[in-house]
Amino acid sequence: MFSLRCCTVILIIVYGVLLAPAFTETKTVLFREDFTTLENWEPFFFPRIENHSTYGIVTDRTQSFLKAQSNASASALIYKKTFNVYDYPMVSWRWKVDNVYLGGNAKTKKGDDYPLRVYIIFPFEQGKAGFLEKVHYTYYRLLFGEYPPRSCLNYIWANRHFKEDVLTSTYTNKSKLIPLKSGNELTGTWYPEHINIIEDYLRAFGSQPPDTARLAIMNDSDNTGESSVSYLDYIAVYRVRRDNDS
Repeated sequence: MFSLRCCTVILIIVYGVLLAPAFTETKTVLFREDFTTLENWEPFFFPRIENHSTYGIVTDRTQSFLKAQSNASASALIYKKTFNVYDYPMVSWRWKVDNVYLGGNAKTKKGDDYPLRVYIIFPFEQGKAGFLEKVHYTYYRLLFGEYPPRSCLNYIWANRHFKEDVLTSTYTNKSKLIPLKSGNELTGTWYPEHINIIEDYLRAFGSQPPDTARLAIMNDSDNTGESSVSYLDYIAVYRVRRDNDS
């Protein structure tokens, strides 16, 4: 039998729920790429890597997808436009891979290959750099023809599970790897992803991100010498605002 105190607590909870302010979410999309063409993307080729991965549009009835294929190769696609991550901090996409690499390992240079990865790249901005940083980046530009990124988040489909949520690239500490999917048991199926750039950057680097970013996509297998096929259904950059309905 309920006591008077129990009844009072229940009534307080019920009224609290009924009187709580209602919120609605407003989603504003800056851009969404559905991969009907590649006119918004430009290829990126790495110095000293002769074999390039291939990217093309495939259709399945009324839908189109990006197909990325590598065979002991590496190259990327970079979205032509930049965006402000504080205005639009959210990114979502849907991806699928046919296989992962037997020799893949995010903790070694020899195994640093992934059938699909999505980059958030923060370009080097000379006007915001210090003297020593300018010298370093200018040297790199003279050597390779362009500036390297200031930093980047690298969302990967790994071949194995890691206990860490964030890994540092074996090539540079300016690139952080975030495994979202791993293993062969997930291959052949579409999976949606939703990430918050600001939250992930703070978790990965311990600081707030620069304001300007670009997207990039890559399927690479130059280190392992293996091959893979992967797909991207769409990718979108957006923001979500919660409005009080009361």
